[in-house]
Amino acid sequence: MSDDPGEKRPNANYKLSPDKQHNGTQELPFYYNREHRLEKAPEAVRNLYDNKPIRSGLLHSLVADRPRRFLLVVIILLCLTILVLSLFGYLDNSYSLDGNKIEITAAGFEGTSIIVLNKKIKNKNAYNGAVDIAVSIAVEEGEDYPVYTHRIFFTTEKEEVYRFAVPFDNPDLLMVLQSEKDTLHIKFNPK
Repeated sequence: MSDDPGEKRPNANYKLSPDKQHNGTQELPFYYNREHRLEKAPEAVRNLYDNKPIRSGLLHSLVADRPRRFLLVVIILLCLTILVLSLFGYLDNSYSLDGNKIEITAAGFEGTSIIVLNKKIKNKNAYNGAVDIAVSIAVEEGEDYPVYTHRIFFTTEKEEVYRFAVPFDNPDLLMVLQSEKDTLHIKFNPK
C-alpha cells in the first residue's frame, strides 16, 4: 500500500468498529439455514440428525469397504491354509513308525547330544515292543564314523518320553529306528 491519501483501503466498506448507535442490546444477525446445510452434508451426518440407527459393530467395521473385505478374505484364507496343512501333518516335525507318532528333539551339551524322543499312539494297531536305535554323525560316503546304539521299549501307554545321550556333538546327526516290521531313517540337527 502506498501512503497516498486519495487511495481507498481494500476493507473500507466493512465496519471494523461498532456503530455509535449500537448500545449492546441489539443482537447480531446470524444467517443459518439448517436444512440447507444438511442438504450438502454427507449421508452419515444426515442419518445422525434423522435418528436413524447406524450400522456398527465388529463385522461391519471389517467389511465396511472393499480393501477391508479383501483383507478379511485373505486372513480367513491364510487361517484355513494353516489349519489344513497342520491337519495333514505338513507343519510338524513328527515321523511315523508302525502306528506310533514320533517327535525327536536334541540339544548339544559339552561334547554330547541329549536326544529326547516323544512317542504317541496314532491308532489301535500301534507297535509295542523293542525298538533299536542307531545314532551317528552325518559324514560323506566312505568315511569311518562312530555309531551309538541304544534299545528302547514301546509300551501301550498313549504317550511316552525317552531320553538318552550320545557321545558326540555335531551339527548334523543321523538316526535309524528299527522295529520288528518297519525302519525309519531321520536326519536332524541338535540345538
